[in-house]
Amino acid sequence: MQLWNENGNDSSGKRSSAEVGHYIAGVDIGGTNLRVALADLSGAIVSRWTCSTAGIRDAQKIVDLICKGVDQLLAERSASREALQAIAAGAPGVTDTEHGVVIATSYLMGWRDVPLQALLESALDVPAFVDNDVNMAAFGEARSGVGRDVKNFVFLAIGTGIGAGIVLNGELIRGDTWRAGEVGYMMVPGTSTAPVDPGEPGPLEAVAGGEGIRSLWSSRWDKAETDLPQDLNTAEIIEHAQAGELLACKVIQQATQTLAYAICNLAMILNCRLFILGGSVGLNAAYIAATRKHIEELGLRFDVELRPSQLGGDAQLTGVVQQARQIIASSTAISPNVPASTA
Repeated sequence: MQLWNENGNDSSGKRSSAEVGHYIAGVDIGGTNLRVALADLSGAIVSRWTCSTAGIRDAQKIVDLICKGVDQLLAERSASREALQAIAAGAPGVTDTEHGVVIATSYLMGWRDVPLQALLESALDVPAFVDNDVNMAAFGEARSGVGRDVKNFVFLAIGTGIGAGIVLNGELIRGDTWRAGEVGYMMVPGTSTAPVDPGEPGPLEAVAGGEGIRSLWSSRWDKAETDLPQDLNTAEIIEHAQAGELLACKVIQQATQTLAYAICNLAMILNCRLFILGGSVGLNAAYIAATRKHIEELGLRFDVELRPSQLGGDAQLTGVVQQARQIIASSTAISPNVPASTA
């Protein structure tokens, strides 16, 4: 039974009495930044808090920062800890949602087998849920973005690296060992086939991810070939490629063609047409256009649609807030399906 509609009202249009003065929290844990959002029980974000996590690898310190952010946001609403009803968090790594354990994260954090759900529940005394951050971005898009009312899609987060949140038949796919969507480790034409050490970039993201593009530029840079500096960032490389700079064009050509191979493979394996691109690189219009062109040239048996995330940088926060809302809505389903609509 639906407990509330999208506007946070009961079936009569009035706000639920249980909702007044109560809040949920969503957390996006990044390798360099932590974001906390406080929302009412309708899922509307009412305030936000952020801080740097650069150089912090200790999980308990991250939990302490989350508590600090939650307390500050509650104080801004003149509310106490007792007003918090649930919390959900997205972590940048492989996450066992059944047991609430972050199995492994990237080198930026270096977590291994961190019981994050238990740590959050102990610290805040509310039910908690943890998942991979890209899965939570896909969940956000399914609820409030491009993926709304779509049963099958892949959310590709392309930032420093590449990860995917896969939704099939309205359900998030996590896999036998919670590694579904680790597409940065795909091998496609033009990528390395050498074994990858734990925490190192995978073959696909080493070419098509933000850090991969920057590394390609730096390794190919030759002052005899370009007047541009060697230390360009990814956005600048894409911008110069748009302007027709030859070396930048070659780098972006390789990156987007490699990504196109990966998307086509995923499309054929999953029989999925819609790919939603997010992340600092994935949201770049020129990057999307170049990738789309390569996909068209490959001539798949069915059309593949590339669309930028409607939620942009808020996809993860939207997902974790909606997940926290789901905790309250169901006392039995901690690891939910992804309904296209809550109406």
